[in-house]
Amino acid sequence: MSEEGLAGLSLKALLLTTIAILLFGIYIGTLMYGENSLAVWKRLREEKRMLTQQKAYLMRENQKLQKEYFELKQLQAKE
Repeated sequence: MSEEGLAGLSLKALLLTTIAILLFGIYIGTLMYGENSLAVWKRLREEKRMLTQQKAYLMRENQKLQKEYFELKQLQAKE
């Protein structure tokens, strides 16, 4: 008698296939929801975009304040 499971496959082949599918599912789940997941990447990308915008705003503010500082310094020097 031969050991046949479903569809003519041996029980060993079915077991190995099932384990492989489960491990692959765990791997995909880790990619999607784990520490190095797509969600983390998207959150970091959005944070980078916001920080870039904040940097540009702060640079403009710094230019304005430097201009005001040098104007005040020139007024003081003339007195």
